[in-house]
Amino acid sequence: MSVLSIAKDQFNIRIFNECIPRIEKSISFLSEDEVWYRPNDQSNSAGHLILHLCGNVTQWIGSGIGKEADHRKRSLEFTTTDRISKAELVSRLYDLRFITDRALATMTDQDMLTEERTVQGYDETVLSIIIHVIEHFSYHTGQIAWIAKYLKDVDLGFYSDIDLNITD
Repeated sequence: MSVLSIAKDQFNIRIFNECIPRIEKSISFLSEDEVWYRPNDQSNSAGHLILHLCGNVTQWIGSGIGKEADHRKRSLEFTTTDRISKAELVSRLYDLRFITDRALATMTDQDMLTEERTVQGYDETVLSIIIHVIEHFSYHTGQIAWIAKYLKDVDLGFYSDIDLNITD
C-alpha cells in the first residue's frame, strides 16, 4: 500500500468510522435544547462545535486540497442562534463525505502529499492538512463527548466491545 493510500484510508477511518459515529452517539443522549447548552460565554455547545467541524473540513479539505471555492464564515459557527436540529447536524456531518471524497480523489500521485497549499492563512502541505483535520476533528469529538457525559452522567460506551487492557 502506498503512503497516499494509507493517508486517504486513515482520514476516512478516523473521521467517518470513528469521530462522526461518536459525535452522533454523544448527542443522541441530549435533548434538542441540550445540544445548544453553553455553560458560559467562553465555552461552545455541541451544536456550535459540529458547525465548526463542518466549516473546518469544508475549508481545509474542500478548499485546501480540492481547490474548491472557500465560502467559510468561521465566526458564525460559534455565534449562530439558529437551533438546528440534531438530525440536521448529524446529516451535515455525514454530508462532509461528498466534499472529502471529491477532494481526496484529486490526489492521484504520492508526491502531492508534499505540495504546499495555503489554508486559512497557513502555509501547509497536503499531508499536514490531512493530519490537521484528523486531530482537530478528534479534539472536538472529545469535547462533544464530554458535554454529553457532563449533562447526562452516562458512559458513552465507545470501547465497550474492546478489551483495552490487552498488552500483547
